[in-house]
Amino acid sequence: MRLIAIAALCATAVDVLWFFLFSRYNRRKGALVLRWVEAACATRARVVETKWSSRNCLQAQLHFAAHWFENARVTIKLLPRPLLVQWLVCLWRRQRETVTFEADLDDSPNFHLEISRHRWLTQKPKEISNPTRNWILSRPGPVVLTTRTEWTHELTPLVNTLMTSRGHNLLTVRFRPDSPHLSATIPLDALSGEETTASFLSVLRDLAAGSSASRQ
Repeated sequence: MRLIAIAALCATAVDVLWFFLFSRYNRRKGALVLRWVEAACATRARVVETKWSSRNCLQAQLHFAAHWFENARVTIKLLPRPLLVQWLVCLWRRQRETVTFEADLDDSPNFHLEISRHRWLTQKPKEISNPTRNWILSRPGPVVLTTRTEWTHELTPLVNTLMTSRGHNLLTVRFRPDSPHLSATIPLDALSGEETTASFLSVLRDLAAGSSASRQ
């Protein structure tokens, strides 16, 4: 019984230490990403409020200059490292840490649009790489699969922005007439500092401009 009690105490101590260390790690990582956001938009916006909605989710309200964004909010979602079982489940499901930007535009979009980007990667099978087979290989560009029965011209500027090199890391983009008008999510590992964060904000600005052009 004494050995069991000692083992239980040690396990509890390890769990508490694990929880404390990785809670601190998540907070430091979230604060670092938020500093990148502040530095990237220093001349255009400022952070007016921050709060942790959970130990792995940091939210910040941004105030942009006129004709940029209104009611802007950034949500940094980290892996639940302090809770070991949840962390392992997220790793098994290959969930990613993300940064989501939400804001209202000067003029609300008159359409609903939700774009999700998917990539399928595979290694060349031996049958294809076999030089004795006379395969004809084709290298297509990006393919757009849509649920719309008709493709309207106002969507073209938005899709073209996502097809550019600057927009290729976005996971999801959503436009809607209700607030927030624009929502975009990028994997956290695509941001490595002020420069890449500034590029992310530039893509958001291009998307907002594309939305405005679609109404003209």
